Amino acid sequence: MAIWKESTIPTKDAPIMTPEPATKREPDYPADVAPSTARRTSAREPRESIISSEITITGKIDGAGSVRLIGRFEGDVHIQGDLTVDAGAKLTGSVRAASVAIGGEIEGNIESAESVEILSTGVLNGDLKAGTLTVASGSRMRGRVEFGWGDESTSKSSLTLANRHAS
Repeated sequence: MAIWKESTIPTKDAPIMTPEPATKREPDYPADVAPSTARRTSAREPRESIISSEITITGKIDGAGSVRLIGRFEGDVHIQGDLTVDAGAKLTGSVRAASVAIGGEIEGNIESAESVEILSTGVLNGDLKAGTLTVASGSRMRGRVEFGWGDESTSKSSLTLANRHAS
């Protein structure tokens, strides 16, 4: 059995090996194509707040953004954006929004909306006032409905039936 100590001094013939750097070098881009590290939000990018599943919130939502409800909310929602109630979600309270899409359940009145869409999984238990209403097969609703009575109600509307024209 031999015990010896190897020399750690490099010789002239031994190649010197250097380790690879730990960080990767980013590819070089021309200045006009280089990706930006700062995220820019455009004026048209919608801002949406999400209330996720397994969360119950009690209170009031009031503002200019859009809201997607996946969990439960108890209180009034008055927003200038869009309200989306996903399947399995429940909102208990009154609603005022630009547009409302109901895939879950709303227990309360929709007081003012430009458009309302009740999806096939949607349930509305309350009164509805909207500019337009779209109802999918399989959806359920209990309450009074008024739609199509926006600002255009002051002008005379016309109805065309086959070859007859009624005003």
